[in-house]
Amino acid sequence: MTLHLQHTLGGQVTFSGVGVHSGQVVTVTLSPAPAGSGIVFLRTDIVATDPRIPAQAAHVVETRLGTVIGNAAGVRVSTIEHLMAAFCALGVDNALVSLDGPETPIMDGSCEPFVRMIDKAGRRPQHAPRAFLEILEPIAVSTDDKQAALLPADRFEVAFEILFDAPAIGRQVVDAAIDEAVFRRDFADSRTFGFAHEVEALRSAGLARGGSLDNVVVIDGGDILNPDGLRRTDEFVRHKVLDAIGDLYLLGGPILGRYEGRYSGHALNNALAREVLARPAAWRWTEAPEVLARAV
Repeated sequence: MTLHLQHTLGGQVTFSGVGVHSGQVVTVTLSPAPAGSGIVFLRTDIVATDPRIPAQAAHVVETRLGTVIGNAAGVRVSTIEHLMAAFCALGVDNALVSLDGPETPIMDGSCEPFVRMIDKAGRRPQHAPRAFLEILEPIAVSTDDKQAALLPADRFEVAFEILFDAPAIGRQVVDAAIDEAVFRRDFADSRTFGFAHEVEALRSAGLARGGSLDNVVVIDGGDILNPDGLRRTDEFVRHKVLDAIGDLYLLGGPILGRYEGRYSGHALNNALAREVLARPAAWRWTEAPEVLARAV
């Protein structure tokens, strides 16, 4: 890929799957989009009002157990973070995501199915320069013991720490420079996870209706309930990295900087993105071919 040019999809690709929270089967079509248009979600089942929602941090309307975007007309799409992470890692700047329901399918709970769909559609360069969000000064947010920050760096790096009482998880840490090859190899297959004792309460709240052992790693104390077990011993923290990559791509472009998260989740990731937008002196958009040349 030509790193300094914007890219869109090479063609259309369509797939279907269940929403992990809604339980609805949703059909999605990924299509090419013009340079400069970004990632836009389009609800094809809505005709009475504006069905388009730009995938931007300012359009995030909910962050409980997933990232939900919405528009002024009240149209929403939930659980977009895994698809956004795939777009980010594979360098897709512009795409139209058309779907006939309220939630992006969970697929197997990881990014891997979305990576395969993007590969099937292909990618093509566009005659427009790619802008990178270069972090110039530290930007950080926190709440209680949770922290998320973006720091200056010549490439995109992610460091993440999690700590859970469940013996099956415990403390896990990962620190990596992320590019497409690293993402494909080390992060894309890491699945979302949940706890067996929370299932009834979540379903009573209208969540997790489509969750199953086919799309969620389920933990019960020290046990993994999925028959095939884990894909990686530290699959949990790697999935948190995947989530953060998708959440931060809502800033509108790839980041030149280092993300550090400690017990962070969707809410704090979005708070960090909004803090970035509120501090324009701490970052800049740059075409930065010379920075990329040093980083690769």
